[in-house]
Amino acid sequence: MFKRKAYSALTEWKEKYSKNYAAMLEGARRVGKSTIAEEFAKNNFRSYIKVDFANVKKDILDVFDDIASPDIFFLRLQTATGTTLYPGESVIVFDEIQRAPFVRQAIKYLVANGRYSYIETGSLISIRKNVKDIVIPSEEYFIPVYPMDYEEFMWAAGNDTYDVLRQLYHTNAPVGNSLNRKLMRDFRIYMAVGGMPQAVEAYVEGKNFEEIDRVKRAILKLYEEDFYKIDPSGRLSKIYNSVPNQLSSNKKRFVISGATGKRTTNKDREIFSELLDSKTVLISYNVTNPDVSLGATASEDSYKLYLSDTGLFTTILFNSVDQVHRKIYDKLLSDKLDADLGYLYENAAAQMLAASGSKLFYHTWKKPGSVHYYEIDFLIASNAKIVPIEIKSSSVNTHVSISAFCKKYSKKVYRQYLFSQKDVGHIEQLNLKPIYMMPFVLEELRAD
Repeated sequence: MFKRKAYSALTEWKEKYSKNYAAMLEGARRVGKSTIAEEFAKNNFRSYIKVDFANVKKDILDVFDDIASPDIFFLRLQTATGTTLYPGESVIVFDEIQRAPFVRQAIKYLVANGRYSYIETGSLISIRKNVKDIVIPSEEYFIPVYPMDYEEFMWAAGNDTYDVLRQLYHTNAPVGNSLNRKLMRDFRIYMAVGGMPQAVEAYVEGKNFEEIDRVKRAILKLYEEDFYKIDPSGRLSKIYNSVPNQLSSNKKRFVISGATGKRTTNKDREIFSELLDSKTVLISYNVTNPDVSLGATASEDSYKLYLSDTGLFTTILFNSVDQVHRKIYDKLLSDKLDADLGYLYENAAAQMLAASGSKLFYHTWKKPGSVHYYEIDFLIASNAKIVPIEIKSSSVNTHVSISAFCKKYSKKVYRQYLFSQKDVGHIEQLNLKPIYMMPFVLEELRAD
């Protein structure tokens, strides 16, 4: 199993919260929730039982008929699985819990019983049909599981320079042209592969990009099947697949009708809500009046969408036909693509922000005497002020929006950052950083 940060979060849960809460690993399909849960159970408890509700035998499913009678339930579960449970030393893993809503509802009573610990894993757990007619337990300790972030990717690839890179960041000194080019190529590999564990595994095993892309396409097909189960009309799938194209067209906001080709209805809005619940996309809200409480003026009608995994974003964007465009991957890795790929780096930035625990916000405002707009790609709060962030694919010569923003909101701005492929530097108060250093900036801002 790859080293994952969610594993460390489970360690904290076990030490501090497991007596009063079941751990809930929540995330999109195929991000590694089940693997993390079982590996943790195996390494940290005397015994464990895993019940996979996506593939459960009838004799085990029948055991849950007596879940309201704990003594009978635990005895029958041990008999059916052939595993002995030890009070205070065992854990029961309920995998794909969204498929068994009545079991999820019973977590309240199982936790209160106090004999064992519980880990749940779930995707689509907030989808309407999966919570219909049940009381959602408050005894769940949520641990979000995202696609592998850049640090996890480097761990998997056997690259042990991440901590050294962090130390270099704190010197605030330039990296140097040659080393920066190498580090940027490493980061572009991450953008091409993404953070889905199966794709990362294929990369680590030395598979070529055609094979890696095939793995990602299989994941996208699985998502497609999930979307059609939720919405047989196909609109949900169209909304998801339109994210890269809408982002690449440099629109100020995502437009549902732009994906469906029809006027937006209340049903479309319901479907959109379920897309958000699937955790396959990230939503960034347009803040109308930037302040430290960014969510206070976030517009629910003006937002952008990103894919939760930049590797999947790359596959959708560059593979509109069945045959993989291998030359496009080669050009991406060598930074020779003709198109401005600011939106691809923007999606990568959104993924890093989400993985760091930050909610996503951006800001647009009209240029005086013009029909055009200024735009700040991301805003975060730090040190009781706000930090504007701009993302560029290469050039840092144009930074009109962030300069105008910092002038307009000078008393509210704590720091300002422009991330690109360029080396460390600054233009007056604007901090220039290569995008692979973004996680270190976020760490520092959280600590302030």
